[in-house]
Amino acid sequence: MRKLGLPAWSLIALALVAGFAAGGLAVYVKARLAGNNGAEVAEAPGVEADAQCTLATERGKAVTAQATGEVAAMMAADTPQSLAGLVFDGPDGQPMTLGDLRDKVLLVNLWATWCAPCRAEMPALDALQAKMGGDEFEVVAVNVDTGGDEKPKKFLAETGVKNLAYYRDETLELFNDLKRRGLALGLPVTLLVDRGGCLLAHMNGPAEWQSEDAARLIEAALAPAG
Repeated sequence: MRKLGLPAWSLIALALVAGFAAGGLAVYVKARLAGNNGAEVAEAPGVEADAQCTLATERGKAVTAQATGEVAAMMAADTPQSLAGLVFDGPDGQPMTLGDLRDKVLLVNLWATWCAPCRAEMPALDALQAKMGGDEFEVVAVNVDTGGDEKPKKFLAETGVKNLAYYRDETLELFNDLKRRGLALGLPVTLLVDRGGCLLAHMNGPAEWQSEDAARLIEAALAPAG
């Protein structure tokens, strides 16, 4: 099993530093009322507790029973909510929402080039996509560097990442939305989302995604509801 290059305690410390950095940046963009597609973003988005997401919350508890070892930090959603309206740019540079990827189980990961734990886990996320990605599952790694995309694209090329589609949000509205929902403390932040766009589970900090533990978690999310 391939391990991340840094000791676990070092990655946790770096994740906390990244969280402070992300929080500091968020202060400057929190007042924005539009996402990167110009769509209005509520200052305090409400929880969409429809029947589908209520069922997803219950299912998340069963799924995270498989969250052990390398992915033990993954926590079941404690309130029903839809993430289908989350906004970011797609591989073609055009605005899209998470709902556009409906009908797949999604592992959504927010990362930045200045976040050391994010950089360390990116090859493993790429390997997970190569192993399990397809019509039923996708790793949706969304870069949240502000400014141009030269740095993130250069980093992905230099590290040999080739299986992940290039998703991006330079406005930080995606991070801030998750922060207001209580899901994001810093970077990286990872969300497990069902085929209907409902949150199953979430975690803050890095994990070893190229591991049997990670594969078992994804397989549990893909399994038919019992």
